[in-house]
Amino acid sequence: MAWILLLLLSAACLQAGHSVGPNRERLLNVIQPINLSGVEGGSIEIPFSFYFPWELAEDPDMRILWRWKDFHGEFIYNSTPLFIHEHFKNRFTLNWTQPQTSRVLRILDLKKKDQTKYFCQFQLNSKRGMESLQSIVGTQLTITHGIRTTMQSSFIVTSAVTTSGLEDTGGLRKISLVNLGATIGVVVATAVLITPVCVLMVFLWRKQR
Repeated sequence: MAWILLLLLSAACLQAGHSVGPNRERLLNVIQPINLSGVEGGSIEIPFSFYFPWELAEDPDMRILWRWKDFHGEFIYNSTPLFIHEHFKNRFTLNWTQPQTSRVLRILDLKKKDQTKYFCQFQLNSKRGMESLQSIVGTQLTITHGIRTTMQSSFIVTSAVTTSGLEDTGGLRKISLVNLGATIGVVVATAVLITPVCVLMVFLWRKQR
């Protein structure tokens, strides 16, 4: 009988633990997409939101920060005081004010080097003190080649074909001029040879008469 009670108690504890887990994750979490892709030279938006159970202090002093490359990577953005990494100068926009808990980070004029992971972190003052929470997985950003590169390649190929055609035409013109010169030469040579013969024949004809 005691064994049955122990089993029932264990099952009840496990069930309670599973039911509380998702709620705890919901109350303390930073949510952002796992994967995003953008076009080189274009822009990308990384949405984010965060949840916390703490009771805020009178002056929560909330701030948003972003890291890149890995979980402990270099900070590339800080909302207060405002800081933007040199690599992202004039390319970062984040219109956020406290106490908003969701917003969008926008990166403009994407470059190949931007292809990496991005981690959102928020900090605030609660009645317990300074609190901080950061996304664990982050967002993997993939950069692909833009349409402008393809158009440029097509233009280069077309130009090469056109140039090649002009070069061929010039060759044909050169051949035609050579043939014309040869023909004129033959005509002149023939005239030079035939003229004395004709004069001799006329002289003999007159002599016979």
